[in-house]
Amino acid sequence: MTLTTPRLILRPWTENDAPALYRHASNPALGQAAGWPPHTSVEESLNIIRTVFSAPETYAIILKSTGEPIGCCGLLFGQNSNLSNIPDSEAEIGYWLAQPYWGQAITPEAANALIDHAFTTLSLSKIWLSHYIENTRSQRVAQKCGFTYHHTSIDTSTTPPRATLFHCIQNPNHKRINAPSQKEN
Repeated sequence: MTLTTPRLILRPWTENDAPALYRHASNPALGQAAGWPPHTSVEESLNIIRTVFSAPETYAIILKSTGEPIGCCGLLFGQNSNLSNIPDSEAEIGYWLAQPYWGQAITPEAANALIDHAFTTLSLSKIWLSHYIENTRSQRVAQKCGFTYHHTSIDTSTTPPRATLFHCIQNPNHKRINAPSQKEN
């Protein structure tokens, strides 16, 4: 599956993307905001492509003007998400963008394409988005994509404790199967 926007192509990752992934994912500023360590080699990036980025509905963000992978956007469904107890009809969206492309509204463009695909093609009922409280760029993406704040979770196992904000967006066409029936008068 390939998704397109005016400036972007979202397509599955290939092994040939490993050098570009390493070039961007070795930046400590990127991993820190996303919660993972910087990549240390092209081989590590290749392994990430083969394992993590090979999951269904995980896309390389390709800038049409260069053909280069500059980020990633994907969905994690139900129990495979980082959230506990969401049904398979819901997913968590995740994304990252290489630092040279920050501030150009590329991430919201990619996320909106994936959200549209999730609601129209995959018929998901709800999409979740989470980010560390200090990641104001992700908070801005949530706002630009129409997400609504849901709750905050504090991880006290880290020093210092780390807060994560959770947002969600409901499929406007989704009909709740278990909605309470309305009584007629």
